[in-house]
Amino acid sequence: MQFIDLKTQYQHLKTEIKQGIDTVLEHGQYIMGPEVTTMEQLLADYVGVKHCLGVASGTDAILMALMALDIKAGDEIITTPFTFFATAEMIVLLGAKPVFVDIDPKTYNIDPRLIEQAITDKTKAIMPVSLYGQCADMDTINAIANKYGIAVIEDAAQSFGANYKNKKSGGLSSIGVTSFFPSKPLGCYGDGGACFTNDDQLAEKMRWIRIHGQDRRYHHPVIGINGRLDTIQAAIIIAKMKIFPQEVEQREQIGARYTDLLLNKVVTPYLAPYNTHVYAQYTVQVEQRNSVQEYLQAQGIPTAVHYPIPLNLQPVFAYLGQPKGSFPLAEYAAERVLSLPMHPYLTLQEQQQICNGLLKCLAQQQVSG
Repeated sequence: MQFIDLKTQYQHLKTEIKQGIDTVLEHGQYIMGPEVTTMEQLLADYVGVKHCLGVASGTDAILMALMALDIKAGDEIITTPFTFFATAEMIVLLGAKPVFVDIDPKTYNIDPRLIEQAITDKTKAIMPVSLYGQCADMDTINAIANKYGIAVIEDAAQSFGANYKNKKSGGLSSIGVTSFFPSKPLGCYGDGGACFTNDDQLAEKMRWIRIHGQDRRYHHPVIGINGRLDTIQAAIIIAKMKIFPQEVEQREQIGARYTDLLLNKVVTPYLAPYNTHVYAQYTVQVEQRNSVQEYLQAQGIPTAVHYPIPLNLQPVFAYLGQPKGSFPLAEYAAERVLSLPMHPYLTLQEQQQICNGLLKCLAQQQVSG
């Protein structure tokens, strides 16, 4: 059993993907070739924004968004401690300070009710992460940001394809960023990502930043990075977009089926009434997680943990002085979350096998405990 089955997806798209790659190999424009522009327009239309910029990775997308907002040493960016490391890593790379705010225990996303009290005169942006495939409460977050005149970067690396109040993830704030890492809901065959915005000036600046700060050849008004997306990866995204809306529906159906099979027997994902969910991960909570993983692995059922250590407890962030107990809800979740196999081609039989295995393990724990 595959945790994420990219091979089956490839079989559905083999002809289109090979044709796309062959076209790039024939024209030879491997960096920022015409497929990048085609992909950008396709994704901008899908998200419902004016501008999409294909970039080298989701991590670079975060960095470029921060750079476009002129984030500098000493600035503060409010974000969540319960996320992948890159979210805070890029803040620190620019010399800024990540200011962590605890999560909503139901959605695992940043709790908007705690944001305002974390704002200081050094706060320059809020970066919510739409964790596991469900958007954070962006209207509330945007309202707080507008009150204080600060920007919002939506980290949509896991939620691309999801809706928030009938708007697409990625287009919900000043800048949206996403990742095309292969395991993401929309993934390429290497590293890749994108930035989304309706702001013409931010879009122009990010285009400069993407190519070493150039506004034209050998003319650099700003410091930039090498953040370009390979043309072959853009061609793969173009091919995958042909079935992506269908895959999003399949993800929703499979996620709902998991919840039906596990309801009231384990803590299943909570879906906010204004959201849809793309289930980049289908994540439950269990006690004695290590033994549960070992049991399921012995049954041929792979699992994963996203994420076992909150960022405030990472050694590199010890200087922030936020030891265990600083963010109790994030820390509680980090000790219990368990992600089950999840992809658009998961069968009912496979889901039943997974759920039966999990419930049998939990039943045995209750008897022995």
